[in-house]
Amino acid sequence: MALELTKHNIEYWSQRYQYPGTETVREIQQWFAVHRYLDRDMFLKLALWKSTRPKKHFESPINSDERIRMVTTLALASDDEYFKIHVLQLMSGVSWPVASTILHFAEPDKYIIMDFRTIWSLGWEHPKQYTFDFWEQYLQETRSLAEKYHVSLRTLDKALWQYSKEHQTK
Repeated sequence: MALELTKHNIEYWSQRYQYPGTETVREIQQWFAVHRYLDRDMFLKLALWKSTRPKKHFESPINSDERIRMVTTLALASDDEYFKIHVLQLMSGVSWPVASTILHFAEPDKYIIMDFRTIWSLGWEHPKQYTFDFWEQYLQETRSLAEKYHVSLRTLDKALWQYSKEHQTK
């Protein structure tokens, strides 16, 4: 059952949001306030905050400090959303949700984290695989909702995630 979207409901569920790593989030936000790239240490913190399952991929030697800096610098310097999301996925272990998390923290006014929970709370069917068309539709919808209800994308993200956490059964 999708979240009934009203400003009150979004604020209510956002305030109930509980996810480990509040200090990590603050550290990532502070990092991006100064930098337009990730180094290996910050990449690992951000990626592991999003998901610990692909830890061995995140920690792969393929994800050297130099490569992470280069990939994230290129992605964040571009205005092309197709380029941004795909370039980030050149790093080992970086899927659509992790790439969206990088973009979300780097540009919180433009991007929301893509997650099976937020997709469910919108009442959308989860795709068999993510595509750019799905990503673009997701961005347009969530940006429109944030604007309509006068909330930040971070607030909307927290509300959608928490609502699913408390209501989604599978």
